[in-house]
Amino acid sequence: MRWRTTLAATLVVAVVLVAAGAAVVALLRANLLNGAQAEAELGAREVAAQLAGGTAPNKAETSDDDVLFQIVGSAGVLAESEDLTETGGLVLDFGDAPEAGDPADDDDDEFEYAGTVEPDTAHETLEVPGESGPYRFAAVTVTMPNGSQYVVYAGASLATQNAAVADAAKYMLLALPVILLVVAVVTWLVTRRALRPVAAIRAELASITAGDLSRRVPEPPSRDEIGDLARTTNATLAQLESSVDRQRRFIADASHELRSPIATLRAQLEVGAAHPELLRPDGLLDDVVRLQRLATDLLLLARLDAGEGVSTSRVDLTETVREDVARRAATDRFPVRLSVEEGLYVNGVRGQLERVLGNLLDNAQRHADSTVAVELRAEGRAVLLGVDDDGPGIAPAQRAGVFDRFVRLDDARSRDDGGAGLGLAIVRDVVVAHGGTVHLGESALGGARFEVRLPVG
Repeated sequence: MRWRTTLAATLVVAVVLVAAGAAVVALLRANLLNGAQAEAELGAREVAAQLAGGTAPNKAETSDDDVLFQIVGSAGVLAESEDLTETGGLVLDFGDAPEAGDPADDDDDEFEYAGTVEPDTAHETLEVPGESGPYRFAAVTVTMPNGSQYVVYAGASLATQNAAVADAAKYMLLALPVILLVVAVVTWLVTRRALRPVAAIRAELASITAGDLSRRVPEPPSRDEIGDLARTTNATLAQLESSVDRQRRFIADASHELRSPIATLRAQLEVGAAHPELLRPDGLLDDVVRLQRLATDLLLLARLDAGEGVSTSRVDLTETVREDVARRAATDRFPVRLSVEEGLYVNGVRGQLERVLGNLLDNAQRHADSTVAVELRAEGRAVLLGVDDDGPGIAPAQRAGVFDRFVRLDDARSRDDGGAGLGLAIVRDVVVAHGGTVHLGESALGGARFEVRLPVG
């Protein structure tokens, strides 16, 4: 990545410098050309002003010795600079320059005694034999009182300007490799320094294994993207460590819960094999049923942990609650006081929602002294399912942990007849998978109240 970043930065800087250098050279050339053109035009107008004031052409001159000039009339060249004389009769003329005119036929009374310098100026770059470099010429017309016209040509050398442009371009080309080298080195060093924390993060991640998720990647003090990456990585590692710890505890607790009924079954089967008359089929059946329920609970939790999606089928929750309560009436310790509203629907899996109600009723029947109540009603855009009992309730300090897996309170342990501590954990996971919430509070009956809220279907 450092090589790619350095190469990209160097190429970008090279393109920008070349474009900027070309623009600077072009701007410098244009400015110098304009300066020479202004110098030439100033000289031409200076000579033209002398002619207009009555100075004879052979007496006209410029204040700048470096400016060449030539005065052309209808009869040809009337006067010129010494340097132009040495060229052997060069007559200046170019496309946009005006032509010298003959005297007009009008009376002299119609003219002023002073000549007029025309405002228009023509320009051309020409080579002058014997001179180094081209000249930028300006042509100005002078109209005399008698109607005759002179054309004054004046030129300023472009040699100095061209040399300045050439020197500027040369120095820019010489400085370009040096600048690019500096940019490349600085980019390489800055990139290496910036990516050093990334290398440390990568090395630490490579050394972290599932057996040691407590390690964290180093977090740089800077509040930039790399620092955010390190902090996000550590947060992900923390969540992964917590998930692995929960999975390990879950496996350990599941193994513990399975060990007891399996050991009991084995003992009874060994006794039955040695003494058939002592075999108790009822006890074996109870243990098998307990194993079956535990396996079903573990399978359901595993599916929920895997993120198995909940179907969007529409479930009549009113009918589901009424039928489930009626089906349990013969086996419940206490009759259930039922209060439901008609026509309440949710989206989800009916079997899992029946499991939620069943687990809550099992918990209430196990702890109630004489009364269990079920309430189902609409609450805004949600459906509220409440299960109350008149038992001893659950202390506020213990309410947060009752939904953990394999958790059984001391009182529950003394009264529970084989529960594995997965019922309320299944309730929480199923409700969350259906987009709802579950809350444990105090019941008006004096015991515990579980409230499940599910979105309206």
